Amino acid sequence: MSLPWLESVPVWGDETTPKADEPSSAPQRFAALFMGCGVNPKEWWAKGEGESMELSRSLEPLAGVKTKLNVISGLFNKSATGVGIHPGQTGNILSGAALQKGAELRGGISMDQVLANHFREQTEQSSMVLGCEQPITGYHETNFSMAYSSHISWQNATSPVPMEAYPSLAFDNLFNNEGNRRNQSVLDRVRDEVASLNGQISSADRGRLDEYLSSVREVEKRVQASRAHKEKADERAKDKNKPLVAMKRPDDGLPEDIREHMRLMCDIIAIGFQTDKTRVSTLLMCRDISGLFYPFLGVRAAHHGASHDDKSEAYHKITHFYVSQYAYLAEKLDGMKEGDRTVLDNSCLMFVNSMWSGSAHDSTKVPLLLTGGLGGSLQTGRTLDYLGKDDADRKLCSLYLGIMNRMGVQNDQFGDADTQLAGL
Repeated sequence: MSLPWLESVPVWGDETTPKADEPSSAPQRFAALFMGCGVNPKEWWAKGEGESMELSRSLEPLAGVKTKLNVISGLFNKSATGVGIHPGQTGNILSGAALQKGAELRGGISMDQVLANHFREQTEQSSMVLGCEQPITGYHETNFSMAYSSHISWQNATSPVPMEAYPSLAFDNLFNNEGNRRNQSVLDRVRDEVASLNGQISSADRGRLDEYLSSVREVEKRVQASRAHKEKADERAKDKNKPLVAMKRPDDGLPEDIREHMRLMCDIIAIGFQTDKTRVSTLLMCRDISGLFYPFLGVRAAHHGASHDDKSEAYHKITHFYVSQYAYLAEKLDGMKEGDRTVLDNSCLMFVNSMWSGSAHDSTKVPLLLTGGLGGSLQTGRTLDYLGKDDADRKLCSLYLGIMNRMGVQNDQFGDADTQLAGL
């Protein structure tokens, strides 16, 4: 079981506490959270900077972290335009690669996996690729594979990274829970080590350690409920001689409450980042052409159908809900201290959608948010609008080059970009 940052324990090869106004030696992390089918375009805007930044209704959940937020408008993914709707607009959202139609998958490695390869020798898990909705198979009417609608992380041109949709399995991977260890609390396994460590660290660190262990235990309890639900689903699938992925939610063992599902996945990412188990993660909150329902929002239509009326109050509620999940993770990381900074300060969380408008299937610009300062290398508290720029100066892949460069990946080219995004 890995530890969070403690002032009493030398970390990152440096025993000094990083100051808020100095470049940080702390690990830099990147996470991308994806929502499909566009946003409510009327309610997606921001004005001003810093504390005075004004946020639209859909972005209101980010009010608590707006000084650490960048609202970026006008970027686009050239390879996702003019190719037909949905899968051709989604499978390259993190790669910028042109996608091939037909039976053979072909695109490009996604930027999260470029980062994962860069950090592979430095963390136990090169990346966490999580989702809250199962992939779908078959072909869209545009003759693109539905795999492109179901995956945003690609390990190479032809293979998506296997996505973990079950919180219990994601938790097990994070804490090396195998076999009978799944029946034992993670904290019980390290009780003696914790007692020994408490005698060697400061009182402030004992408080931090207790807070961390309590948060792990709280997540573990919720995961156990999810695990029991999945185990029952495994039995049902076995009795019916049917693959689990072919069953509908919640019979497939995924949490019935999508709110709890997303929060659990965000909590698992937060623990992974806090303990430096991984520095890279993606979370497919919903896939493209999503079939998720939101009865708790008072919305009757499923996600995809609701997106065709994207200027409605109902779709604002859906957009607001997804932004609130993103805000939840940002605030969670902002509450985790690392010296004079927080884990959020040393991270970059990206919210991205593959299209602006679901009714128009418009991918000429994408909704995009960045939160966190990447250890002081990324200025925050800004609204950046690239819509009036030439197409060459508003490439989504130029943003990715800028992020990867700040994280130590010195590429001259990625996707369709050979320059970093100006003004980032």
